[in-house]
Amino acid sequence: MREVNGTLMHSVMGGTGRPVVLLHGWPQTWRAWRHLLRPLADLGYTVLAPDLRGTGGSAFAETGYAKDDQARDVHQLLQDLGLHGPVRMVGHDIGGMVAFSYARLYPEQVHRLALMDLAVPGYGLEEIMNPAAGGYFHFGLFMTPEAPELLFQGNEQAFLRWWFPRMTTAPGAFPPEEIDRIAASLRDPDTLRGGFEHYRTLLGDGRANRAWGEAGGVLTMPVLAVGGEHSVGSHLADSLRSVAPRLTEAVIADSGHYIPDERPEALLTAISSFLA
Repeated sequence: MREVNGTLMHSVMGGTGRPVVLLHGWPQTWRAWRHLLRPLADLGYTVLAPDLRGTGGSAFAETGYAKDDQARDVHQLLQDLGLHGPVRMVGHDIGGMVAFSYARLYPEQVHRLALMDLAVPGYGLEEIMNPAAGGYFHFGLFMTPEAPELLFQGNEQAFLRWWFPRMTTAPGAFPPEEIDRIAASLRDPDTLRGGFEHYRTLLGDGRANRAWGEAGGVLTMPVLAVGGEHSVGSHLADSLRSVAPRLTEAVIADSGHYIPDERPEALLTAISSFLA
């Protein structure tokens, strides 16, 4: 546990060599990367997987969930741990949004950026947030103050048993014991709220990203856009071409949204050559 940017941040770290930072999405914690931690360490990396602000073992905070603020969390954590120099930044879902902000704010500190199965605020997210146009319903629900906490409290396990099968295609990607662990991580009211606070900043996150792009901002480092075949697919790559001139695309076959859980071997193959 480290005190960074006005909060306490939990992380796991292992291996030796060049630093790789893995940022998880909702409703997960650092365990989202459990299948990749040792393989990446075995490839010669120092692997760091933090719990984002307000989730998992990291402390709940009343504010600071804007993705730029969370990028500063990660930056200070790296400095505190002595992981200096350009890092390889990998983010999934909400963690991918934080990784995008990190690359915007600290371009000289990112050697390579890998984003997987998300829509970036300001670059495609707003379209998939609109259920009237066929987008996902949960963004609006999770962004609403107080309402999702009232609905979810005490029903975490039941919701996740409904949620994960609808967001994945690989059988057994989330066995009952893993769902139980994730549900347990959400039972504290503050941690449950912390997860939803990540969504409540999304419109502001989009405005910040668009203002950067409209001012001529581009991602100068190589960027890998990874989508699950039955989820984001090529949408992420297509949405970033205007601001990522060194973009590479990868689509993971037979995967839904939770690629690190569904197809870890295929994902490792896709990112290991890119990170190297």
